[in-house]
Amino acid sequence: MIAKCLDKSWSAHFARAGLAFRKPTVRFYDEPEQRVCGVRWPSGASAFYCTERGTLVFLLTGDWIEGRTDLYPLKVAAHEYAHHVQSLTGIRRHYEARIRADHARQAELGRRYELQADCLSGVFIGSVWGSLSRSQDDWAAVVEATRATGDDDDRRSHGTGGNRAYWLKRGFTAVSPAACDTWRAAPSRVS
Repeated sequence: MIAKCLDKSWSAHFARAGLAFRKPTVRFYDEPEQRVCGVRWPSGASAFYCTERGTLVFLLTGDWIEGRTDLYPLKVAAHEYAHHVQSLTGIRRHYEARIRADHARQAELGRRYELQADCLSGVFIGSVWGSLSRSQDDWAAVVEATRATGDDDDRRSHGTGGNRAYWLKRGFTAVSPAACDTWRAAPSRVS
């Protein structure tokens, strides 16, 4: 159901922008497989996007589904779907070219890419929030769950909790992909 809603929402954004849209394939697993989409299952991943195959992959167990808030799976699905949007629009291709050209900034560029996906997930959630009959407290719980998944002390791949929450809220409030230009954001907003 979430995937169909994401398809409908993003196909409308693409139509307004005059861009071709293609739905991703969606796969669900009860436990991590050795290999998915031709690659090893990423360590610790509960969901991810296979760029080469245009496939969203979700693990149907674990803390991301069972803990935090009942709306957190919506946020995770929207984030992974945002990677599909980045792929279709050429952002992924541009990101990969920049990494090849500037290895020294690889971690920063990766965070810009991931934080943009957080913002785009906020765009989607903001566009459907009114239809969910949920409260501001529910939204605050989604923001706090997102903040809790920041990598403040970790390998720094997705951004600090504060920045993840900032970009999610920015997309939610603007309800426009134009608000998600992490590529021009100050370094402090993509740490």
